[in-house]
Amino acid sequence: MVTIFNRKAAAPDTPEPIEKQGLSRRDLLKGGTVSLGAILVIGGSSIIHPQFAWGLETSNLKPETMATLIQLARDIYPHDHIPDRFYAIAVKPYDAKAGEDPKTKKMIEDGIADLDNRAGKGGYIGLGWEDDRLAILRKVEDTPFFQTVRGGLVTGLYNQEQIWPLFGYEGESYSKGGYIARGFGDIEWL
Repeated sequence: MVTIFNRKAAAPDTPEPIEKQGLSRRDLLKGGTVSLGAILVIGGSSIIHPQFAWGLETSNLKPETMATLIQLARDIYPHDHIPDRFYAIAVKPYDAKAGEDPKTKKMIEDGIADLDNRAGKGGYIGLGWEDDRLAILRKVEDTPFFQTVRGGLVTGLYNQEQIWPLFGYEGESYSKGGYIARGFGDIEWL
């Protein structure tokens, strides 16, 4: 069974958030005209984003848990100009940690289950409005689960050299002679 999550926010005139729907692989292939706007396809032990041609294989956590972690990462550190694949890279270490430590696996799976329970029908990832997800996160921000994920994302997301140019960061400067010789004194806004 393949599960498809439409991650676009519901349109303002849509009263209810978009729900997840289960499709068989045959139905998915037969459909042919499935809109792949902001869709994650979850099947087996993988998460695939067909539009942007990236995937994430899981070995210790459920793929649905990893998909929710990606959305959670985006909600904690929101950057509209950063593609989901970088958030997927940032949460991938949690899958490895879950394989090494059963307590970590339980904390993550239970934390995601708690988010889904608080979100109601469709779960956390099924909430179409960011404000609804943030309201849930404010209620759990003091939990060890949230603090662990948030803390790991600081380095997991921002230490990826591929996204530095998207923030205008050129990287470390020591090997290039330091910042003083590379525009430190440029004040073009005065």
